[in-house]
Parts: sequence; structure tokens; C-alpha cells
Amino acid sequence: MKLNFHHLKRIRLAQIGQTTIFVLAISMNLVLLSANRTLAAEPMQPPAGPLQVGIESIDITPSIRTNHPVWLAGYGWGRQATGIHDPLRATSVVFQEGSKKIAWVTVDVVGLQLPTVKRIRQQLPDFDYVMVSSTHNHEGPDTIGLWGKSPFHRGVDEAYLESLVDKIVAVTQAAASKAVPVYATFGAATDPTLVGDSRKPEVKAATLRVLKFTRVTDPSQNVGLLVVWSCHPEALGSKNTLITADFPAITIAVLEKAYNCPVAYFSGEVGGLMAPPADGIRNEQGQPLQRGNFHYAKQYGKAVAKLAMRATKAAEPIQLTPLRISQQSVAIPLQNQLYRTARLVGVLQRPGVSWTGDFNDANQPLGRLPLKNSLAIATEVACLGLGELKVACVPGEIYPELVYGKYQIPVEPNVDYPDAALERPLKAMMGSSPWMLIGLANDEIGYIIPKRQWDQLAPYAYGRQKSQYGEINSCGPEVGPIIMKALQQRIDDLKN
Repeated sequence: MKLNFHHLKRIRLAQIGQTTIFVLAISMNLVLLSANRTLAAEPMQPPAGPLQVGIESIDITPSIRTNHPVWLAGYGWGRQATGIHDPLRATSVVFQEGSKKIAWVTVDVVGLQLPTVKRIRQQLPDFDYVMVSSTHNHEGPDTIGLWGKSPFHRGVDEAYLESLVDKIVAVTQAAASKAVPVYATFGAATDPTLVGDSRKPEVKAATLRVLKFTRVTDPSQNVGLLVVWSCHPEALGSKNTLITADFPAITIAVLEKAYNCPVAYFSGEVGGLMAPPADGIRNEQGQPLQRGNFHYAKQYGKAVAKLAMRATKAAEPIQLTPLRISQQSVAIPLQNQLYRTARLVGVLQRPGVSWTGDFNDANQPLGRLPLKNSLAIATEVACLGLGELKVACVPGEIYPELVYGKYQIPVEPNVDYPDAALERPLKAMMGSSPWMLIGLANDEIGYIIPKRQWDQLAPYAYGRQKSQYGEINSCGPEVGPIIMKALQQRIDDLKN
């Protein structure tokens, strides 16, 4: 048989091709096997985005000196500090995406008003947005003016307030210098037994939310923890005269030890009135504790930390870029006569604007002698987009009904505005997106109450002989509807 050279060549090439395919197949299986073993040994991490995060804290405790009183805020007048139990601090969390930077700052005071926040922002011009929130601490210095020696005495130490501005600027710059690439996880946990509601109807904000940051270069190393919980820091009560950060100080200390990283604690929806529970908190021996002492504050702080650990354990990866910002100035009619009087006598020192009937018009100058219904203040509402996460920045103490929509139906008899439209709740605005709410963000305008729940005139709801607590520390019944409409505008703006 005569063999053809070209035929032999085709046979050899075919054999070589089959051998090559066989070898490649074995090699691919080995690669896949190796990859599977690696994945089994090391859980897959979410893709590293461009986000960088830095967290830093600074001591803001006021000095107590002879002939220089520190007036404690949050309860009544004339509560002078007699000592320091634990330090107060400001903590800044900086988020950076490329050249874009935003900062969230939390401060252990009763509240900082928008004019003060603007002074802080003026000294941080390289930031795209700075949000300054207060924990609403009732055991720290008066930073608004309402809690001085008497109703006619402004309780703010202006030198302290100026130093506070400088320290917030410094700690934010320091946090930015520490920013490193991070992975982020977001989690939540709920426990209704950890919060009390002293106002009817009972509607609780009992969900704690947390963001955890770990290093991209070493995911086992925690960069920081950001916690949002909705409860007045008033575990110590009105009789305490020692400066303290209240239960959040314990919560932070426990979490910092557990996760070996800095912790930033923010207050959420604390209106309505969210406070430490009257019962359910026990000591190490299982005996019930009563509010109004440091032992209670310690045990309650530990319980909140435990809830935060539950939220952190349940946290899942979340993408926090791109960073988006939607903010607006909002006019609020100042109808509270006590606030108007305090402003007139200089206890409250805050510029006013003219109320035109349109909350979007917050820049109309105030006349020299404003009419009763023309006085307003300018505040700010914002919504931040951090990738998948939406963050509502609310300038006061918002009631949980406005967040979760758990309105009392039918309406309670004898309320002042029984036919008022129900405000669309924040939860419905946010849709299916993960979200947070930061209360007392950039301002403290007091309680933000559903208009249909407003009850200032006799006869009173729930068969009471006097009005429930709340309206006395609100700018007026229009605040709730205005803030919720402004929030809807900001959320819609982010979507667009």
C-alpha cells in the first residue's frame, strides 16, 4: 500500500490535536479544582469599590471652673453641672469616592442648630457635604440656649460653642486623613423591649441599624462601626448633675472592645417619645433596675450593644458608591409662642425669615417688626445616596408614625386637626432600598409631630386633663407635613 505524505500529515496533526485537547482538559480541571478548594477555604468577598472610610473621635467635655457654671440641657432650668462622670466626644465618619468627600459627625450634646453647622461647613470647603448630628444627650452642656439659670437666662457658653466648632472641624480633617479602602456590610436588628414610648398612641422605633467597614487589604481588620439607634439618651434622669454621655458611652465602649475599632453612635427617630424603658432592664443578678442612675445606664447601654452585635452578625455586603447628595433649605413657620418669646428676649439666638406660605421659599428677609404669623426659621432637609443605601437627614426629633406609618385609625376624638391628611411615611418613600434615618441632623427644631396627632387645645384626647408632652417643644403643627413633603422631594431628586 502506498502511503500518501499529505494523508500521514493529516493523521499526525489529528493525533496531536486530540492529545492537546486532552492535556488542556486535564489542566482546566486542575485549575477548577484548585479554585474550588480556595473558595471553600476563603469566603468570597464583595468586589472592592472605590469607597474609602475614615473614623476619628475627639474629646469635647467642657471644663468646670469656679464662677463659670456649666448648665445642663434637656430637662428644666437651673441644673448646674457639679462634676464629670465620663467624657463627651464628637466622632466624624468620612466617606470618600475619588475626589468626592462627605462627612457624618455625631456629637454628645442636646443639639446643634443650623447656623452653627454652617460655621463648621465654612471651615471644611473641600468637603462636598458635611452632616452634623447630635445624640440629643440630656446630661451635657446647653448648646441651644433654653436651659440656663432661669427661663430668661441663655444657657450657652459661647466660648465653649466656638471651641466645639473648631474641634468638629479638626476631627473631621483627622478622619479624612485616615480614610482607607473598605468593604461595607449593612445589618439591622429589632427589639421592642429596649425602648419605651411615653406618649399615646404607642408606636415604637425599635430597629437598630449598623454599617460595618473592613479593610480591603485585610478584611479581617475592622475599620469602624456606625450604629443608629432611636432612643433619648436620658437614662440618668433630671436629678443627675454629673456630665456624662449617658448610655451611648457604654454602648460604644462595649462595641469598641468587641470589634477592636472606632464606633460612631447616631440617634435616629427619637420623637414620640422614644426613651429607655421603665422596666425590663436588670442587673447581673437578674434583679430589675429603675431608671435614674448610672447602674441602669450601664446595663441599658450593654443591652443596646448586644442588639448592635445581633445586627452586625446579620449584616450583608452592600455597595456604598456612588455618593450622591440632595439637600434643600426649608422654611418652618414658628408658631410656638414660648420659642418666639425666648427668641425675643435673647435666650434663643437664631435668625428668622419671612413665612410666605411656601416651605421651599426659605430666603425671604424678615421685617423689622414681623407679624405674628409671618415669622419662620430656615432649616435643612437632605437625603444622601450611598450606592444602594439611602439616608434621610431630618433636622429634629421625628415621631415614629411619620417613619413607619403606624397611624391610629380611626383618629382619636378631641385632637385639634382630626381631618388633617396623613403624611406619607418615610418607609413608603424609601421603597425596597436599604435605608437609615439620622435625627437631629444639621439642626434641632424640636418635635416633628403628625398633624392629625396634634393636641394642644382642650378638650384633650385620650380623656386627659391636659395636653400630652410634645407640642410644647415643637415649632408648630405644620412642621410634620412640611418635613415629610421636603423629604419626598429629596428622595425623588436622588432617583432622578
